[in-house]
Amino acid sequence: MNMDAAAVLTLFRHNEGLLEGHFELSSGLHSAGYLQCARILQFPDYAEQLGQALATRLANLKPTLVLSPALGGVVLGHEVARALGVRALFAERREGKLTLRRGFQVTPDDRVLVVEDVVTTGLSTRETIGVATACGGSVVAAASLIDRGDSPADFDLPFVSLARFPLPTYEPSDCPICARGEVAIKPGSRSLGR
Repeated sequence: MNMDAAAVLTLFRHNEGLLEGHFELSSGLHSAGYLQCARILQFPDYAEQLGQALATRLANLKPTLVLSPALGGVVLGHEVARALGVRALFAERREGKLTLRRGFQVTPDDRVLVVEDVVTTGLSTRETIGVATACGGSVVAAASLIDRGDSPADFDLPFVSLARFPLPTYEPSDCPICARGEVAIKPGSRSLGR
């Protein structure tokens, strides 16, 4: 399967990965749409194909390590690392802060590729970049399946996304869905570590 933007969005639509309703995103923003990557990444064949598609677009940067934020980026990061033939690590949230998983190591020799499932504000990606640089690693790029932000993500380093699919977000105080009295649900994984 060709993994261009149209194919990625078709995968989400056909596997109920594009949800409609009233959602509180991990950033705290509200949205009428939510991209649930686990609906697609639960299928190893799709995960492998998506990982290969990202790896192909980033191989020229010669990363030696893929680092992903848990939980969302773990499966995809592993598949990208497998396609590149490098290690895959993940950072996890402890006491509200993203940190490197105990026993894992990023060294000054590592050329780190940060891989996330969906980017909205870029907060998790920036935190993961911070984890890698705090350990002395050199971050060469960031990547995601989908960039869903209002404007394209910018991390001051190369960023590759398989698809750009902006979904409007709102501060809770300005959310038109909240104004109608509808309660937002939190489908993301960031709240699990709190």
